[in-house]
Amino acid sequence: SITKERTEVILQGTSSLDPKDPSAVWEEFEFKCKPGDLRRRPCLISPYHYRLDWLMWFAAFQTYEQNEWIIHLAGKLLAQEEGTLSLLATNPFAGRDPP
Repeated sequence: SITKERTEVILQGTSSLDPKDPSAVWEEFEFKCKPGDLRRRPCLISPYHYRLDWLMWFAAFQTYEQNEWIIHLAGKLLAQEEGTLSLLATNPFAGRDPP
């Protein structure tokens, strides 16, 4: 069965020196096939899936304590690790200082 609503984990970063500042601009890391931008055509790669995108879907059903890997993923995104960034569709901080 499937649910009628879908909860999503969204990873964002900011270049603001104070992330608590209400004027801080937060930019989203886009995944290759995970739902995101509603103007983007859906990704169809059946019968396979992008494993990270698939894991993100299931992470939304649980807490981060049950999915410790997501903390490591966030750390690698903050460090701008190329191998990790290659798993994503876009890096909003490409060519800039890391978030």
